[in-house]
Formats: sequence, structure tokens, C-alpha cells
Amino acid sequence: MFKEFKAFINRGNVMDLAVAVIIGAAFGKIVTSLTDDIIMPIIGKIFGGLDFSGYFLTLGPIPADYKGSLASYADLKKAGVPLLGYGEFVTQIVNFLIVAFIIFLLLRTVNKAMAAVEREKALEAAAPAPDSPEVELLREIRDELKSRAN
Repeated sequence: MFKEFKAFINRGNVMDLAVAVIIGAAFGKIVTSLTDDIIMPIIGKIFGGLDFSGYFLTLGPIPADYKGSLASYADLKKAGVPLLGYGEFVTQIVNFLIVAFIIFLLLRTVNKAMAAVEREKALEAAAPAPDSPEVELLREIRDELKSRAN
């Protein structure tokens, strides 16, 4: 069983997948930072607040012994108040759209590169093969005979 597992792990596609997951996790952190620290504050400013991820609607009663801020999404959530956090949802949608757009650009670039390689292969296949030495010799003989006839 260990031998089979070792063979499975050493396959190229498993290693490629592992690398992709690690890079994807790091890329996700970059996108999250871009969204949380740059894009969403700008959107929040446009809509009148600085922390867009803090937009929410209270769906239930606030406990009588609650001492935190009524404007703090994190505090209210920690206290168990039912909330509809639409600002966080919008933030996650923006994250998704950024990742999807970047993946689209990467795939588009890869597809263009693959198409260029395919065109090169097609041109190479369409180019006539060089003539064999026998054909070259026969052409020289033909040309010599034509020149003697004239």
C-alpha cells in the first residue's frame, strides 16, 4: 500500500496540483488584501462609510445586557444577535470577481500561446519537405539536357 501511495504522489499531475493549491492560497490572500484594503474602502467612501464590510441589518433583538457598540458588526455577531451582513457578502462577491477576471486573463493568454504553437506546427507541416538528393540530381540532368537541346 505504501508503494502505491508513493507512486501516486510522485505522479506529475499530483505534484502540479499541490503547487497550484499552495500558489492559489497565497494568491487568495493577495486578492483579499486588495479587496479589503484598497477596493472596498473606495466603494465604502462612495456609499458614505469607510468600512463597507461592516454594513448589516439587525434581524433580531439585542440582548439587554449588551455593552458593545450598536454599529459594530463583529461585536453584535459575537453577542449572538442575528444579523444580515450584506457588506461582507458584497466584499466576497468583489473578491470572487477579481479572482475570476484574473483567471480569465490567464486562460486567455494560455489559449493564445497554444494557438500560436498550433499555427507554427501547421506551418511546419504545410511547408514542403526538402527534395531528396536523387530528385536534385534528376533536375540537374533535366536542366542540362534542356540546355544542350537549345
